[in-house]
Amino acid sequence: MPVNLKGRNVLSLDGFSPDEIRLLLRLAAELKSAKLAGTERQRLLRRNIALIFEKDSTRTRTGFEVAAYDQGANVTYIGPTGSQIGHKESMKDTARVLGRLYDGIEYRGDKAEKAVELARHAGVPVYNGLTSEDHPTQILADFLTMREFTHLHLSDLAVTFMGDIRNNVARALALGAVKMGIDMRLCGPDALRPDTAFIAHLGEISCETGGRLTITADVSEGVRGSDFIYTDVWLSMGEPKALWKERIEELSPYRVTPQVMFESGKPHTKFMHCLPALHDTETAVGAEIASEFGIGEMEVSDAVFESKASIVFDQAENRMHTIKALLVATIDG
Repeated sequence: MPVNLKGRNVLSLDGFSPDEIRLLLRLAAELKSAKLAGTERQRLLRRNIALIFEKDSTRTRTGFEVAAYDQGANVTYIGPTGSQIGHKESMKDTARVLGRLYDGIEYRGDKAEKAVELARHAGVPVYNGLTSEDHPTQILADFLTMREFTHLHLSDLAVTFMGDIRNNVARALALGAVKMGIDMRLCGPDALRPDTAFIAHLGEISCETGGRLTITADVSEGVRGSDFIYTDVWLSMGEPKALWKERIEELSPYRVTPQVMFESGKPHTKFMHCLPALHDTETAVGAEIASEFGIGEMEVSDAVFESKASIVFDQAENRMHTIKALLVATIDG
């Protein structure tokens, strides 16, 4: 049966079948090729998209804006203080207003329940641009990037996420990976394991798709044979700064270094990161941590981040191409 995603919400990849994810990746690749060739056809002319950002962003905001503009759509950016959401107006009422004005709504904030509430009442597609629990647009970009850097099918790949293996990116990556039949490894301390209900859910999906899931605290076991080694910042957006000391102690053994890359046993293993990354002291946060804790490199060493194995900026670009595929598929059909 042909896949049609018109009108669909994109709150999590949990609601998408492997075939639907493949469709989005094929469409993203086609749109990327058309943009590079100068042959892109605008399929969203005179459409309007609202971008709600309760948390700051670089890649998600620019990805949605450029994707929309390329396709002929207009966007309205609504920042943390740019609306009455949660102050004088509920998310339910906001959804019923915006749904009458816009053809799609992106939401980036804390709780997934807010995105769900938007989707329940807006009557137009709603896209999760990041919540504390999930980050589906990032994972679509990651899969497109993986396809570009290997001749293998996704189902033939081994992927390792190192660090805080219960954060939103780790959860979203693991969920998408087992759906696509990937050999997924979550490598981090036992204290930061995902909850048992989520692990059980991944196991159920794996039984249906042939995906594999390994959760380990052993770095050598986690990266052995891995095609892609992925990490993220050790303290997620919105978590208190007081946790830095604890996280540094817990996660320093899981820093991605040249030795970790070597331990994969594969000469072409690539490094991935959703960005921003604390790999040096050239940012205010990096300098502050170095001053307070005497550590100049956090989740990844600068040697790996700046190496030929690093494909982090390909991931960043692909955020736009996969977001464009989402907009086209769900609004134009």
